[in-house]
Amino acid sequence: MSQIYSFAGENEFYRRGAIYPNPKDASLLLSLGSFVDVYFPPSKRSRVVAPTVFSSFEKKPVSIDVLPDECLFEIFRRLPGPQERSACAFVSKHWLTLVSSIRQKELDVTSNKTEDCDDCEGCLSRSLDGKKATDVRLAAIAVGTAGRGGLGKLSVRGSSSSKVSDVGLRSIGRSCASLGSLSLWNLSSVTDNGLLEIAEGCSQLEKLELNRCSTITDKGLVAIARSCPNLSELTLEACSRIGDEGLQAIARSCSKLKSVLIKNCPLVRDQGIAALLSNTTFSLAKLKLQMLNVTDVSLAVVGHYGLSVTDLVLSGLPHVSEKGFWVMGNGVGLQKLNSLTITACQGVTDTGLESVGKGCPNMKKAIISRSPLLSDNGLVSFAKASLSLESVQLEECHRVTQFGFFGSLLNCGEKLKAFSLVNCLGIRDLTTGLPASPHCSALRSLSIRNCPGFGDANLAAIGKLCPQLEDIDLCGLKGITESGFLHLVQNSLVKVNFNGCSNLTDRVISAITARNGWTLEVLNVDGCSKISDASLVSIAANCQILSDLDLSKCSISDCGIQALASSDNLKLQILSLAGCSMVTDESLPAIVSLGSTLLGLNLQQCRSISNSTVDFLVERLYKCDILS
Repeated sequence: MSQIYSFAGENEFYRRGAIYPNPKDASLLLSLGSFVDVYFPPSKRSRVVAPTVFSSFEKKPVSIDVLPDECLFEIFRRLPGPQERSACAFVSKHWLTLVSSIRQKELDVTSNKTEDCDDCEGCLSRSLDGKKATDVRLAAIAVGTAGRGGLGKLSVRGSSSSKVSDVGLRSIGRSCASLGSLSLWNLSSVTDNGLLEIAEGCSQLEKLELNRCSTITDKGLVAIARSCPNLSELTLEACSRIGDEGLQAIARSCSKLKSVLIKNCPLVRDQGIAALLSNTTFSLAKLKLQMLNVTDVSLAVVGHYGLSVTDLVLSGLPHVSEKGFWVMGNGVGLQKLNSLTITACQGVTDTGLESVGKGCPNMKKAIISRSPLLSDNGLVSFAKASLSLESVQLEECHRVTQFGFFGSLLNCGEKLKAFSLVNCLGIRDLTTGLPASPHCSALRSLSIRNCPGFGDANLAAIGKLCPQLEDIDLCGLKGITESGFLHLVQNSLVKVNFNGCSNLTDRVISAITARNGWTLEVLNVDGCSKISDASLVSIAANCQILSDLDLSKCSISDCGIQALASSDNLKLQILSLAGCSMVTDESLPAIVSLGSTLLGLNLQQCRSISNSTVDFLVERLYKCDILS
């Protein structure tokens, strides 16, 4: 015992080491009883270190994380419903991947759907664009929408930075059985395997759009055809590996097909088009064939089997000749055709277009553009044959002259309501009068755009032939003078567009507004530099229901704007003052007054209006969209 008490200082106490080798045994000192007094010298308390026996326990992961994927899969598929699975899926990407890989048929049969989900099944719509288009986001959409009614429409538009592959489509295919519409754009990493997953899991698919999907082949389209019999709309654009085999499969299996658009698919030939038309004779209503390597055979098939076709678009078909259009017109199958659009087809000649007109007796709308071989004779013959025509548009048909234009007006029949000429350089001004003929009493809309030869004599003839015109669009016609415009004053005009007509004057606007003040709703004089404040004074005094006024690049000033604001009847909703350099900050009170009804105001390139004025207008006119 003497050795215990003979210590020199704090450091010499227990100098031979601990009494108990194991630190845990130090607790045995308490078992000596209360009658034993033990002396502990005052010393700094040593740091307590956690026993090493617990270190191995802390490094062990949570037990559920060490479960193999097979076990997690079984757990997830037995959850009560989609909302519970969705909650689990958002714990981690790993769990999201597992949940999204569960097919609908693999779910526990005891899981019940809620009544709300049954009522709105497939009602949700989702869209991913650019960088947002990834496999992870598609998996999240697949799982998240499953518990909220189900995904009905999905659009994925990729880019060079998009990361969508077959894995993303697999998630959609396995979780979204209610998917009815799928649109895939510019997805080079999506292959047939992704489309196979969609086909297997989304049998209710009704609309499919594939645009610039270069790695999808006929195999993917065949899978869709076999598994999705309700397909009614198909769009294939710039799909370089899809050809006749895929279209033949669609034709055999999808009898409900109503709309087909095929554009820039080099492997699509006559066999695919023939199979498509012959098997959907009584269902196909809309057909668009653009930039394809088809020949006259395809147009012959359209003319024979297109019994239900109401809308037909033929564009960029270099291998179709006059014979193809002639046979299509004589096929007598396009009796229900309502709208026809032909663009950049070298086979459109006078004979071919006349045949089409005869073979489509119920056609109401015709758009013919970029047809260099069409002349006056063909246009007039087409007008005579198509007695049901209500709207005609010609664009870049340079062999058509003023005689073809007026000839078609006189021969189109009593149903023609709208006629449009765009960029037709063969149009010139009349030098002789027109023969006596009945008025075109049904024509309500006339559009002449960028036809530089169109002059005053033509407008004078139109004023006599078409007394019921309501909508006039004369754009970029610099050859028309004041006297030519005045021939249109007697009509009850509703919409007037004189954009780019540099010879338009205040006198014309004053005459039009004085005569048509109670009918005029839209007036566009953009770029008419001779229009000044006098026109605005006339507009303010006469126009009662004008709602849209475009004064861009006109010679108006603050006085004109104040005149508009002083009108008690004028209730403008759209006002454009773009490029009006003489309108300044002095017009602020007038613009604020007009702003009580304005929904849109364009102040772009108004250099005399300061930023502070624009900021004030933005704050004050909170209901109005302001461009500056």
